[in-house]
Amino acid sequence: MTEITDYITNDYKAIDSQETIAEVQDFFIDVPFSHFSVLNEGTYIGCIASDDVETFDTDKKVSDYKYTLEGFFARKNMIWLDVLEVFAKNHSNVVPVLDEDNSYLGYYELEDIVKFFHETPFLKEQGGIIVVKKSVLDYSMSQITQIVESNNGKLLGLFVSEADVESVQITIKIALGSMNDIIQTFRRYNYEIISEHQEDNYLNNLKERSEYLDKYLNI
Repeated sequence: MTEITDYITNDYKAIDSQETIAEVQDFFIDVPFSHFSVLNEGTYIGCIASDDVETFDTDKKVSDYKYTLEGFFARKNMIWLDVLEVFAKNHSNVVPVLDEDNSYLGYYELEDIVKFFHETPFLKEQGGIIVVKKSVLDYSMSQITQIVESNNGKLLGLFVSEADVESVQITIKIALGSMNDIIQTFRRYNYEIISEHQEDNYLNNLKERSEYLDKYLNI
């Protein structure tokens, strides 16, 4: 099985703090990176942003703009979800990787991490998706799991896909079990069903009754 650390790469060597801005500008012309790692005497000191580099004096060195470097990174032992969060929080398509001793190991590219995500059972395995919504104070991951499994469902994964101060939306992927039974159980526990489902007999019945009522009123 592929590990996320298999995606650590050194296809491009880190930028040295003594390089000129002109050299870094040339580097960013050739690569699609939003940021890239900067080392000072072999030690990681931050990421330089390609957008920033365009505005810098070409004759100066990277070290002259040390104050603009962004200090984000991932640890080698981070799970892929935490790594993905580093990408998202820093609006970057490259994340440097450090070990426990802060030694620079290389970097992750966003495209590779997305590929890794696509290989997880959550996306790769066949199954159905349900999106439910409930109050922030009332929802429970253990309850959601119990609802799925009590209907002989096999849970492939779930995560909070949207949230505000009042409510959360939770995306659930299910491999086995009757989707309709699961949906109806969620309703009994006062979860709102956000996603649409062909198997949702409750909604289909409401639609049929509504159409019948419309026809009756138009007679």
